[in-house]
Amino acid sequence: MSSTLDEIDRRILKVLQRDGRISNVDLAKEVGLSPSPCLRRVRLLEDAGIIDRYVAVLDPAKVGAGLTVFARVWFKTQDAQVTMQFAEAVRRFPEVMECYLTTGECDAILRIVTTDLHSYWRFQADHLTRIPSVLNVKTDVPMETLKRSFELPLAS
Repeated sequence: MSSTLDEIDRRILKVLQRDGRISNVDLAKEVGLSPSPCLRRVRLLEDAGIIDRYVAVLDPAKVGAGLTVFARVWFKTQDAQVTMQFAEAVRRFPEVMECYLTTGECDAILRIVTTDLHSYWRFQADHLTRIPSVLNVKTDVPMETLKRSFELPLAS
C-alpha cells in the first residue's frame, strides 16, 4: 500500500505520528475529511501494516532509564549462525532498544538504555560480552541529546 499512499493518507500519518491519541473527529478536521471516511482510511492503514502499533513515549530520565549508550559490536566470525545467535540473544535484553547489523567497521550497533554507567557496565560484563558470538564491544556515551524524534519523514 505504500506506493498507493495519497496526500490525505500522508497527512493522516503525519498527524498520528505527532499525536497517536488524537480523536478521530479532531484528526478528520485536521486532515480535511469527515469522521467516517477518516476512520475508514486509518483502519486501512492499520490493516495494511503501515500503522504498526500505537505506543506511549516515555521520558527515560523520569522512569529510571536516563543513560543511553551506543555499543559497537564485533563478531568472532561473519557466518549466518553467529549472526542468528547474536540476534536471538539481544532480543531477550530489555535494555537493548535498537540493534542494527551494519557494514563497515563493526558488525552491529546497539542503542542501550539503563540507569547509569555502573548499570551499563554490569549489563556489558554480565550479558553482552557473554554472548558466544561477540568478540569485542566498544561503547560510545553521548554527552547530550540534541534531537530525538519518532516521526518518519513522509515524502509528498
